[in-house]
Amino acid sequence: MAQVWQVQVAAPSKEVATELARGAVEARLAAGGQVVGPVTSTFWHLGEFGTGEEWQVILKTTEDRYAELEKHLVEQHEWTNPEITAIPLAAGLAPYLDWVERTTHE
Repeated sequence: MAQVWQVQVAAPSKEVATELARGAVEARLAAGGQVVGPVTSTFWHLGEFGTGEEWQVILKTTEDRYAELEKHLVEQHEWTNPEITAIPLAAGLAPYLDWVERTTHE
């Protein structure tokens, strides 16, 4: 079984987040995704402290599809340095993990 990863990307609006999720899933770079938000973020950007409202996209993919997914997200994102992070899942329901693998490799 392939290693399944959870990928998270921040977006400036629900519409942008939904389009990022939709594009990744339609391209089979991710098996599925959820849009969560809004969330309030606190950060340093270009040397200035700030806060703002963001939306989170949570995607499920496999380790071997991650590089393509990251490239896709960077190309489709309006920010020049978007927050994109990924973590391998330590465990999960076997049929679900199998579905992620099948879906991203069809």
